[in-house]
Amino acid sequence: MDIFLSCDWGTSNFRLRLVQMQDLSVTATVQNNHGISTIFKSWQQQDGKVDRNSYYTNFLHQQIAEMQRQVNIPLEGIPVVLSGMASSSIGLMELPYKKLPFRTDGADLVVQHIHHNYNPLLIISGASTTDDVMRGEETKIVGATASINAEEHFIVLPGTHTKHIRIRSGQVISFQTFMTGEFFSLLSNNSILASSVADDGAFDRDSFISAVQKSRGISLLEHSFKVRTNQLLKGFSPQQNYHYLSGLLIGEELKTLSPELPLMLMGGSFHTQLYALACETLGIPITSMPDADDALIEGQQLILSARRHLFSA
Repeated sequence: MDIFLSCDWGTSNFRLRLVQMQDLSVTATVQNNHGISTIFKSWQQQDGKVDRNSYYTNFLHQQIAEMQRQVNIPLEGIPVVLSGMASSSIGLMELPYKKLPFRTDGADLVVQHIHHNYNPLLIISGASTTDDVMRGEETKIVGATASINAEEHFIVLPGTHTKHIRIRSGQVISFQTFMTGEFFSLLSNNSILASSVADDGAFDRDSFISAVQKSRGISLLEHSFKVRTNQLLKGFSPQQNYHYLSGLLIGEELKTLSPELPLMLMGGSFHTQLYALACETLGIPITSMPDADDALIEGQQLILSARRHLFSA
C-alpha cells in the first residue's frame, strides 16, 4: 500500500487528498462546499429512494472519480480514511464516541472498516467526556503527538469551536470546547456591536494586543460593550474595533490556560498567528505550532497503518 485517500469531511466542507504513505506528500486534492450538512439535507430530499450509506458513498466515489481524472491513474481499491463528521448522526454512518481517556497513538479510538467494491473505507469516530464532544480533532491529536516526549502538556486547536486538550502519559485525559469563533461571528454581525466593527483585511496589532491585555481584568459581559464605547468616546475606527473584539474574545478564552504546562498550538496559519500573539501577550510559552492539516493526514496514516490487516484480503 503506497498511497491512501485522506478525507476530511466537515459540517460545511469536503476535502479529499491523495497521499503518499511514505512521506505524506499530497499528490492531488478535491475540495468543495459539500459538507455533511449539505449532503444530509440532499439525501433527505430523496424520500427514502436511496439508503443513506449508498447516497453518501456514491457522492464519495464521484469525488474519487474526479481525482482520478486529475492524476490519470486508477484509484480503485485505494483505501479511504475518513475523519470529521462522517461518523456523526448526520454522517455516512453514526459511530459512538470513544469515552475519555483515549491513547494518543489512536489504538483505542472507535474505527469502522467498510468493504466496498470500489474503495474500502476506514471511518474514524470522535471522542467525548461526560459533557463535551469532538469529531476530527482526535485524528489531529494522533498525528501531532507522535513525536512529543513531554509527560504532560496542553494542545489548543483554535477555530470556530476551539478545543483545549490536556494530555498525560500518552493519553488524552480531558478537553474543553470554547465557542470563541462563533461568538465573534454573532457579536460582529448580529449584535449592537455590528455597526462598530468592520474588516478591511489589514491586521491592527495594537488594538488586538490592547484587548488581550485588558481581558485579564474585565469580565466578558462588561468588556464586550467597550467595543461600542471605543467608537463613541475614543474615536476607534470600525477596523480597529474589529481586531479589538477579536482580541477581547481570544484573551477571555486563554485566561483559563496555565503557563506552567508545555503548550502546543495547532491550527491553520490565520488562527495560529492570532493565538500565538495572544499567548505572547499573556506570557504563555508555546513549544510548537504544527499545521492542523498536516497533523490530520499524519494521524490518518498512523491509524490506517495500525490496521493494515483489514485491507490485506
